[in-house]
Amino acid sequence: MTSEPFIPYGRQIIDDDDLQAVADVLQGDWLTTGPKVGEFEKAFAEYVEAPHAVAVNSGTAALHLAMLAAGVGEGDEVIVSSLTFVASANAAVYVGATVVFADIDPRTWTIDHTHVRSLVTDRTKAIVAVDYAGAPCDLGPLRDIADEFALVLIEDACHAPGAVYQGRRIGSIADFTAFSFHPVKHITTGEGGMVTTLTGEHDRALRTFRSHGIATDFRSREASGTWEYDQVALGYNYRIPDITCALGITQLGKQGAWLDRRRQIAVAYGEAFAGVPNLETQHVEDDRTSAWHLYPVRIIGENAASMRASVFSELRDQGIGVNVHYRPVYEHSYYRDRGYESGLCPNAEAVYSGLLSLPMWPGLTDSEQDRVIHALIQALVKARNGQP
Repeated sequence: MTSEPFIPYGRQIIDDDDLQAVADVLQGDWLTTGPKVGEFEKAFAEYVEAPHAVAVNSGTAALHLAMLAAGVGEGDEVIVSSLTFVASANAAVYVGATVVFADIDPRTWTIDHTHVRSLVTDRTKAIVAVDYAGAPCDLGPLRDIADEFALVLIEDACHAPGAVYQGRRIGSIADFTAFSFHPVKHITTGEGGMVTTLTGEHDRALRTFRSHGIATDFRSREASGTWEYDQVALGYNYRIPDITCALGITQLGKQGAWLDRRRQIAVAYGEAFAGVPNLETQHVEDDRTSAWHLYPVRIIGENAASMRASVFSELRDQGIGVNVHYRPVYEHSYYRDRGYESGLCPNAEAVYSGLLSLPMWPGLTDSEQDRVIHALIQALVKARNGQP
């Protein structure tokens, strides 16, 4: 073990202005369902250049609401990227749909649109495309498939606020785009999320499902001087408090500088690892810009899985908080118990066997990054030579 300070793979940054914004709300009249929610929604919609944004209490809630607003339900199939956090698939299961897993491109590690096309059936209702590690998936062909077969395109962009695809901000392209504000993400509200959408009809549906299926909220009833409300659908309590939206607003104001820093870190990693044996980095196509939520690397070779285990253990012993994102979703016990088997998505399984996520957050210093780079290269040499 090392005496060096621990370097996490991700971490929130909270400044004095964040604390003050939260304190101001705590001392005001509204703690939830108040003006800060709408203010945060408006600011975020402008940032991602989307016409509508609906704030919720998690990225998972954002994905679930997208399914509900899209009308996905029993008997439908939803095609989901296999290399992602479980919530991308679980959201379809929540509404009774069947998940069909799509493989990934072996270079970009995002959903393979050619495989998606081959999976479309007359039961397919939606595609969930994941911007893995912050790199936009190939949205053009996915949009074409969705339009050709009258499918809903849902983008899991929980890794990708600020990412760009062919000159357009992520959040302004898919029918629904889900974001997360968990503490390790680009900005944080503690827990929280956002759904952006392109139409007023979908915006109204998202807002209704967010609050128990009730068509009005307390503030609108207060403004119109009525107590009456009507539940028009079976919804959920996915509301987000003003307290956390105040934090989101101040955090969003720093996103530009933080995103620049993430990209600087990514460039330094890429330069350091170019040509390193048994190591591969994620390829980002020239027509898109990653938001770099994660910096994933892949250990390659015949013994990739055992080398990954060795490198992971060595780096953790040195106080470097590497992680693994992600095991293919269908290999988790819940999905195995429901009939999914290994072999469904060979590229995802091959990439996963050697995946490591390196520290990537705006507060990472140059000296800390140098420590990560040196430790990884040395750990790879030891693993390659079979040293414990």
